[in-house]
Amino acid sequence: MGTQNFIPLNYLLRKSLILLFITVVSLVNAQQKEITLEEIWQGAFRTERLQELKSLKNGKEYAVLNFNRATRSSSIDVYDYVSGKKIRTLLDSNDLSTIPYFLSYELSEDESKILLTTSFQPIYRYSGTGTYYVYDLLSKKLTKVSDEGIQEPNFSPDGSKVAFGYNNNIYIKDLVTGETKQITFDGEKNKIINGITDWVYEEEFAFVRAFQWNKTGTSLAYIRFDESNVPEYSMRIFGEDLYPKIETFKYPKAGENNSEVSLHVYHLNTDKTNKVDITTYNHYYIPRIKWTNNPDLLSVQLMNRHQNKLDLVFVNTATNTTQLIYQETDKAYIDITDNLTFLNDNSFIWTSEQDGWNHIYLFDSKTKKLKQITKGNWEVTAFYGFSNKTGRIYYQSTENGSINRDVYSILATGKNKLRLTQETGTNSADFSADYTYFINTFSSATTPPVYTLHLAKNGNKIREIKNNTSLLKKLDNYVISPKEFSTITINGEELNMYMIKPKDFDIYKKYPVLMYQYSGPGSQQVANRWMSANDYWHQMLAQQEEIIIVCVDGRGTGYKGRDFKKITQLQLGKYEVEDQIAVAKKLGERDDIDANRIGIWGWSYGGFMSSNCLFQGNDVFKMAIAVAPVGSWRFYDTIYTERYMQTPQENPNGYDDNSPISHVDKLTGNFLLVHGSADDNVHLQNSMRMIEALIQANKQFDWAIYPDKNHGIYGGNTRLQLFTKLTNFVKGNL
Repeated sequence: MGTQNFIPLNYLLRKSLILLFITVVSLVNAQQKEITLEEIWQGAFRTERLQELKSLKNGKEYAVLNFNRATRSSSIDVYDYVSGKKIRTLLDSNDLSTIPYFLSYELSEDESKILLTTSFQPIYRYSGTGTYYVYDLLSKKLTKVSDEGIQEPNFSPDGSKVAFGYNNNIYIKDLVTGETKQITFDGEKNKIINGITDWVYEEEFAFVRAFQWNKTGTSLAYIRFDESNVPEYSMRIFGEDLYPKIETFKYPKAGENNSEVSLHVYHLNTDKTNKVDITTYNHYYIPRIKWTNNPDLLSVQLMNRHQNKLDLVFVNTATNTTQLIYQETDKAYIDITDNLTFLNDNSFIWTSEQDGWNHIYLFDSKTKKLKQITKGNWEVTAFYGFSNKTGRIYYQSTENGSINRDVYSILATGKNKLRLTQETGTNSADFSADYTYFINTFSSATTPPVYTLHLAKNGNKIREIKNNTSLLKKLDNYVISPKEFSTITINGEELNMYMIKPKDFDIYKKYPVLMYQYSGPGSQQVANRWMSANDYWHQMLAQQEEIIIVCVDGRGTGYKGRDFKKITQLQLGKYEVEDQIAVAKKLGERDDIDANRIGIWGWSYGGFMSSNCLFQGNDVFKMAIAVAPVGSWRFYDTIYTERYMQTPQENPNGYDDNSPISHVDKLTGNFLLVHGSADDNVHLQNSMRMIEALIQANKQFDWAIYPDKNHGIYGGNTRLQLFTKLTNFVKGNL
């Protein structure tokens, strides 16, 4: 007799259950939609938020800007913190015959007037000209600030005046008399700017309004920029006319001349302006000015060109004398922030990396010394303020892990620290004027923004204000994979990583990988927060093309200490590229990844990186996409580039050795290069020089130029068309 093939009953049951599970999963997935590019770029996954949130002086109410899409009108509505009930409407554009809607608003210090923005024409990243009105809540009078497009209007402390910039000069409008007074007269395009920052200050020191009222509104301090010796950059704007026009502006590339800056104080009572002598200090840059609580005492932050020495100077504007209060130095560079906060006695709060991590310090006006308030191997990532009533400092930090953010309070003595948020993810706070309450914005990789009200004394939750559960319900109908957070050991460092796998991930299959990164100094892409537009695109690629998405923050990125961040000093693009190549090699060793199908992409600094990785890692990467990349740091601006690289004259090898243009001859994979022709930030010159180098190296590649588009490459269907191109390139080459 022959032997029988015996199949155990438990095996048959297990196989039946597996088949049933596969059938159910297949039915569920069949019912789920796939994300489309049209949905991403037409706002289908937009989150609800609190727009233009401002706490009122009484500490019991807050105002938000609401926009009625049906009537296309705007309103500023006031809500009670505790109950959440709408108390009143400060202003509704339906009640104004001359203004159909407004885009933003500012309240005067006494909350009797509202400054309304009704139109805004962008100039660069932050700046623009606009049409502004002042609405008087008592008289119900509406006053147009100027018939011209003006910049950065700002109330005087008593709300009786508005200072603003126009045609590179400063003006003050008296809201009582209606008169407008010009206080500077030498402003001239591409030559002299008064009270408004030049291009490079705006982009790299992140501020536009370079004038400030003192506490009594009797003096106005401002920075004057002399751009006369700054080289010009010209962009061709094609438009729709028969002949293109040329847009020319001052742009100091690394190693070239910057604006010569000077500090001035205009006194309203005497109608006189004093120039402040700051030449005895590190005065190459003036990245911040701020009045103290004394109306005659102005603080100014001054830096040398290398940005590794910072002088905090007090200016007595009554006597026009100066005094060095504090100096900070760093072997690499010092970051500029808006954290400087003056207490009643003009002691001040300061943040610094001097112990190796970014922490809060208190400068005592009597002892003239800094005392460290927060300590530990974690970073303070935002400073929210100080309460005179409780003596507590409020801040955000990475104490719960570098990919997370929590809100804390601590006494000015450095004792009795309290964690005020409990949900693991990204928490940020907006405090009431008297620090009784705070509105917390929480999100994570799985939770879209939720707005909740809390007590500042202990963090106890009072109520939920707004959530995005409707978006979560909507996404239940789509195929979505969670971000899987982990770390990967590369070049002796534990690097933060996330991975997005296809929904029906099979450990026995080999998948292609698309790596995404930015990698710039102090940046972070691996963070436990809600999805951006790029994340939705990554989800689409993961589900529709069965691609694993990987993102790793390598050396040089932020929130893991000073030394980790500043290791790239003088060598931008060296260690960051080494890390991404090493990550790709390590991923290629996994059983579930096809080592022959690894790609990388990035935008701006990320485009610089992806180009370098493809060229220098030609044995690892099959393809790369570079959008608006830096081709050589020689072409980028002074403040950003020299902060990390010093000048090309001082560090030529650092510039050239790590430029992708220097490595085009190594290209073997598939390369897509994209740039906007009107990119005022990373100039098209970067890509054109790389294109020419690739041509002369006889390398084949794909490229696209987007006419009249800036660094963001958007407008109309531009993003949809762009990401369709990127999608097709990934599908065809990975």
